[in-house]
Amino acid sequence: MKSSIADWIEAFRLRTLPLSLASIGMGSFLAASYGNFDPIILTLCITTTIFLQVLSNLANDYGDSKHGADSVDRLGPSRSVQAGKITANAMKNAMILFVLFSLASGIGLLYYSLGVEKILYFLIFLVLGVLSIGAAITYTAGSKPYGYAGLGDISVMIFFGWVGVAGTFYLFTESFTWDILLPASSCGFFATAVLNINNIRDIESDKKAGKRSIPVRIGATKARFYHLILLISGLITAFGYVILHYQTAYQFLFLLVLPFLGLNIKAVYTKKSPSELDPFLKQMALTSLLFVMSFGIGQLI
Repeated sequence: MKSSIADWIEAFRLRTLPLSLASIGMGSFLAASYGNFDPIILTLCITTTIFLQVLSNLANDYGDSKHGADSVDRLGPSRSVQAGKITANAMKNAMILFVLFSLASGIGLLYYSLGVEKILYFLIFLVLGVLSIGAAITYTAGSKPYGYAGLGDISVMIFFGWVGVAGTFYLFTESFTWDILLPASSCGFFATAVLNINNIRDIESDKKAGKRSIPVRIGATKARFYHLILLISGLITAFGYVILHYQTAYQFLFLLVLPFLGLNIKAVYTKKSPSELDPFLKQMALTSLLFVMSFGIGQLI
């Protein structure tokens, strides 16, 4: 079977890219507010992140098909291996290719930003990069995928929040301040909210596949309340950072996302079928990106 270009583009799940770029954008905006910005670093950060996100998507497609979460019982959009559009072996080869892409881009980023003079920091970031690759693959692939143990939310907070934002900030500024973890947590909370919608949507098929996501563990009703807590926490941490660094009212520009967050909360509480809920994954991902843009611009004005 020969897969088409359209099949591969579908497997890349490009709609997830805005979410993965949110943490890069936040770190870049924060660095620019400190007077540090380099378009080459930004470009390399974006490239590396895209490779990692595509790798994660391919691994998720491969792993869920292998472990049964993408069975005929799954009510969300079908995945490529499950649908027979791409063979499992071809998907595995594509994963290897994107591991190499991620490593090459990441090492190039570290060399340009840190050079060989700061070898210790270079090695620390290289380890973080390897861990990111490992986390992308083992979420659903491998013999003991941590996503099936309900640990996906923690991983998203770490890599889409703290590591993504603070790491990007450091590559621009070669410095770190603890308060950066506040907006980093905001990105993490919103990214986790996207995963939570996905897991609420797939709760029945995940139960059958033995995937113990947070919604499977606590039930759909509590998972919806958990979603509300995630969004409120994202706003509180952003608000806290602004208070600590307050200069102008423009720094509260991120509150423009409130109507979109309200729409998302309403959908999570009222949409019961997976087909109705599915569009709000994309809506939440785009809202996260809008949050980052408005928050960042507010810091720069």
